[in-house]
Amino acid sequence: MATEPHKHCPTCGTPIPMSERFCSPKCEQVVAERQKKVSKTRTIIYILFAVLVIVYLFFILKGRF
Repeated sequence: MATEPHKHCPTCGTPIPMSERFCSPKCEQVVAERQKKVSKTRTIIYILFAVLVIVYLFFILKGRF
């Protein structure tokens, strides 16, 4: 009654063979879109952080020069 080794699709949870990463191209596309979105958000956060640091340094050092 043992099942053969398998894993599950990270998107929908469907059982898939160990050699596959996704159950369908649609699930693969969904994961790629999510990764793109996360990457874009991370870039925006880094840019905002850099701007905040620059503004902070500007106000801190403004009186010294």
